[in-house]
Amino acid sequence: MTAVPVPHRVVARRAETADTVTLRFEPVAAALPEFLPGQFAMVHSFGRGEIPVSVSSVQATGGLAHTVRSVGAVSDGLCSARVGDVVGIRGPYGTPWEPERARGRDVVVVAGGIGFAPLRPLILAVLAEPAAYRRVNILIGARTPGDLIARAEVASWATAYTGITVDQPEVDWRGDVGVVTQLLGRAHFEPEETTAFVCGPEPMIRATSRELAHLGVPRDQVQVSLERNMRCATGHCGHCQLGPLLVCQVGPVVDWERAEPLLSVREL
Repeated sequence: MTAVPVPHRVVARRAETADTVTLRFEPVAAALPEFLPGQFAMVHSFGRGEIPVSVSSVQATGGLAHTVRSVGAVSDGLCSARVGDVVGIRGPYGTPWEPERARGRDVVVVAGGIGFAPLRPLILAVLAEPAAYRRVNILIGARTPGDLIARAEVASWATAYTGITVDQPEVDWRGDVGVVTQLLGRAHFEPEETTAFVCGPEPMIRATSRELAHLGVPRDQVQVSLERNMRCATGHCGHCQLGPLLVCQVGPVVDWERAEPLLSVREL
């Protein structure tokens, strides 16, 4: 990793929703070390600043890409970037998903909202080796149908079960309505032989991980990505602190066994 932003050119741009885009990058000169699914970068919008953004694609599965939602000055600058524009990227930072845990086992991936983006490279890695895993299940929840990311791509994936649900349906929505945990009853997996990966809002992470444990998925076979309020990537600012954990240093991906007692404390 490097402490200085490395120039990268936007080579592809895809609008995901009204306020979210996916940008694919190529280095202008020297390349960064390869990112792993679940890790994040500090992405710099020149003249505005930088923010941490998890990778939504890595070099091994289509090239380096980030999915960014416009929620402030820096993210707005990144969302406004066009093909040919140059941004700065530092990284890789953080802990990755561990798909090797799931080899020979059923896989359950549960995403809430933009939490789908950090899970996408993991899903692509798993689907690229169909003989290495048993049944792959992808469960996606979003606030509205308009907030769903990469719907056409998701529809093209060959899985044992792919389920999508929304909190607030639109007039032409014909799919499921409700929390994402309700889809677990339709997924195809043997709990004792399952590894799960979960990312989304913290209430969704708590509810999903507890339901997986209730169904019999071993607690040490559930990984979650916390991604809470990360800012500096070095552990100095304290914005990502969760109890004794500085998420940007020991996360964002952690075992549910480690995260559960901390996420159970109200407003920690």
